[in-house]
Amino acid sequence: MAANGYHIANGASRPLKAGVYAPIPSFFLPESEDLDIPSFEAHVVRVASAGVGPLIAGSMGEAIHLSHPERVRLIHAARKALDNAGFSRVPLIAGTGAGSTRETIELTNEAAAAGADYAIVIASGYFAGALTNNKAALKAFWVEVSEKSPIPVMIYNYPGASGGIDLDSDLVVELATECPNLCGVKLTCGNVGKLTRIADVIAAPTFTSLYPRKNSQAPFLVLGGFIDFLIPSTFANGHGAITGLANVAPHAIANLFKLSETLQKDLTLLPEAQRLQGIIARADNTIAKASIAGTKYILERMYGYGGVPRKPLPPMEAAAAQALWEHPHTQALVKIEREFSGKQLA
Repeated sequence: MAANGYHIANGASRPLKAGVYAPIPSFFLPESEDLDIPSFEAHVVRVASAGVGPLIAGSMGEAIHLSHPERVRLIHAARKALDNAGFSRVPLIAGTGAGSTRETIELTNEAAAAGADYAIVIASGYFAGALTNNKAALKAFWVEVSEKSPIPVMIYNYPGASGGIDLDSDLVVELATECPNLCGVKLTCGNVGKLTRIADVIAAPTFTSLYPRKNSQAPFLVLGGFIDFLIPSTFANGHGAITGLANVAPHAIANLFKLSETLQKDLTLLPEAQRLQGIIARADNTIAKASIAGTKYILERMYGYGGVPRKPLPPMEAAAAQALWEHPHTQALVKIEREFSGKQLA
């Protein structure tokens, strides 16, 4: 077994598959703000039990607030929790974006050594003024990181967390065709047209033969950064989503993905898929506005853990938090999540 945890006992890597992934929050103890590892481990197992893959140290995980040793500790804890719960074949994706290319590569190596199977990398927005319109510099960043990474790398396009840097479909396609160690893109820009254009290229019958991946278990996935357009994206050859809402309602969202796959063969399920997509889309819009603090508050109400973000990110004010919980969109999501999780446990 490889020392970095990339290979499991039988020597095969944990494949990266189409589906739904949850960027796991990093939970902190009150007062000290130290990592709350028991709550983190419980949550990783909770989402994996629903059929949702965990992503560690992403934006929802407050990666910007974590030190290198803390990121490593969370990856170790997630891998141990998954293995102990019988999910040894569930892969781990870890966020390794940092301020410089050098530190990003360093973090990626540390994540691989700690047990991450895949990395997801965002461009730093600190010098966005110089990078936003410099396609060559942005391309060079992901080319170098992917070439020097010991594990496959996913592109993370999130203008809101990178100073407005927003990769266009042409650049993503160039990277996909020229970098065999890239395994996908997460589009938190919410641009459905962009997803459609990229997914159409990847879905071409000749893509795999012309542009094989360095690791055959890591195909190039085109993933939305929100869950509110999963059904349309599936019909446009998308591969799923990485969505913060999957922390709150993993069973419901996993079922939506299953429906989206089944629809390719059985359109009689379309009305039910549309109903479920509507509930989830409305909740996604409402809860996303409350950001990390809102998601943590809802987790606290539903599961008894969540807490607040690390400073300087503020918690929600009590009145706003209660209003979020009581919002019809939130309550509709909570209702279907309890229905789906109950069915699984029955």
